[in-house]
Amino acid sequence: MGVSLIPFIEHNDANRALMSSNMQRQAVPLSQSEKCIVGTGLEGQTAVDSGFSVIAEHQGKVFFTDNHKIVLSRNGNTFSIPLVKYQGSNKKTLIHQKPRVQGGQCVQKGQILADGAATVGGELALGKNILVAYMPWEGYNFEDAVLISERLIYEDILTSFHIRRYEIKTYVTNQGPERITKEIPHLETHFLRKLDRNGIVMLGSWVETGDILVGKLTPTEDESFPEDTLLGAILGMDLSTAKETSLRLPIGGRGLVIDVKWIEKGDSSGILEMICVYILQKRKIKVGDKVAGRHGNKGIISKILPRQDMPYLQDGTPVDMVFNPLGVPSRMNVGQLFECSLGLAGDLLKKHYRIAPFDERYEQEASRKLVFSELYEASKQTKNPWVFEPEYPGKSRIFDGRTGDPFEQPVLIGKSYILKLIHQVDDKIHGRSTGPYALVTQQPLRGRANQGGQRVGEMEVWALEGFGVAHILQEMLTYKSDHIRARKEVFNTMLIGGRAPNPDDDVPESFRVLVRELRSLALELNYFLISEKNFQIHRKDVLGRPESYLMGK
Repeated sequence: MGVSLIPFIEHNDANRALMSSNMQRQAVPLSQSEKCIVGTGLEGQTAVDSGFSVIAEHQGKVFFTDNHKIVLSRNGNTFSIPLVKYQGSNKKTLIHQKPRVQGGQCVQKGQILADGAATVGGELALGKNILVAYMPWEGYNFEDAVLISERLIYEDILTSFHIRRYEIKTYVTNQGPERITKEIPHLETHFLRKLDRNGIVMLGSWVETGDILVGKLTPTEDESFPEDTLLGAILGMDLSTAKETSLRLPIGGRGLVIDVKWIEKGDSSGILEMICVYILQKRKIKVGDKVAGRHGNKGIISKILPRQDMPYLQDGTPVDMVFNPLGVPSRMNVGQLFECSLGLAGDLLKKHYRIAPFDERYEQEASRKLVFSELYEASKQTKNPWVFEPEYPGKSRIFDGRTGDPFEQPVLIGKSYILKLIHQVDDKIHGRSTGPYALVTQQPLRGRANQGGQRVGEMEVWALEGFGVAHILQEMLTYKSDHIRARKEVFNTMLIGGRAPNPDDDVPESFRVLVRELRSLALELNYFLISEKNFQIHRKDVLGRPESYLMGK
């Protein structure tokens, strides 16, 4: 289905068409959806088949409409059609239906009554028509990077809404049942200000990273001494025997609480109840987010420029996005250039084009003739000769926004349909100073969810060796990894100052694991030091055991 929505697909390589089909599935619905200027004509059927649009099953008259329902009257009978509001999808995006009809309007059977999350006027609308230019810009669009204008942020052009679900369960432990409560000792009231009397975050609250969503206490063994009890009575302190195990908002989860579900289970699995908190996030486009066109032309936002610094057209309009022209020839997806130029003509003429795929079968160079004729018509009607210049049709001379000087070569500019994809930097960015280590290898855990480290594999070590960065390589393989003594000492050194310890006189924990595995196969691994003076041999143990132990063996 995604392939049927690619205009000028006959000019694209099959691999790029397959990529485009996959990336249209990854597109997120935008807050302000927009129909594409250049399409294939199948957008309407796709929107109907998606099931997100509300379609009239009978003819009638709209009696009443608001954001939550549409009431129709037919033959004296009225029936209400509820609209979906703030519902999460499988991709954790927002499903939100908007009415398209008004009270008193007559509707026919099969007419669109309400648009879904990514439909406008009954047509699929996954992205926005954005003014793009194909030109290099100071290296910021090297290797599929994309340069954008700050206008896309301030005017919410590529802004999307996402719903995050966080849950917590209470269990029956050996010391007693866990309980949900707001009365958590040793926590300041500042941390509990967003909880209701039951200990659950209130609807409509704005929460930030680290805020408590659900307060929970887990009972622990009572190990208090009589002296502690006496001290607590004197000072009026509550010496609780419960441990605070509340649900806190993780990193990157800020947003608005839109729903809370409290489910009591009480089954044989030991789970007493489960609480789910739903948080709505508004995400503007930012550096690191992934965008794509409909021709497999994907890229990562590398820099956001002020609109006055972006290249601008001869009528003073600054472009919104700059793509690298070197991304076209080797990928062989020339359809994006036809779409870009025809989109500019459609924007100036206020027209929408629906071009069936494989139009070249009717006439040789049919796509090129259509695009150039529409550009010529747009140039004539708007009295802008720069829209179609016979010396370089489809291109135009544009100006550098920083200096006002024209660029040396004419540049292809136009309107392309751009999608914002689900691969966003808020879900992927991760950093670690210190954190958990694996029990066996004593190396940092992997994965963002485990607060893990970045893996330095075999090929990464080769790259560092190729550059000769010996000290960086040493600390990655020792201090930052599994050299237990060295990493403890270097942490203390960072706190109190001084020189970092030398890790040469000990072995990393991973090597110890290797030695133990060899010993499980009855293979002994040791090494010997031979003195240069008297050639005496000193036996050393790789596990760091004393020499008396070796002599005993």
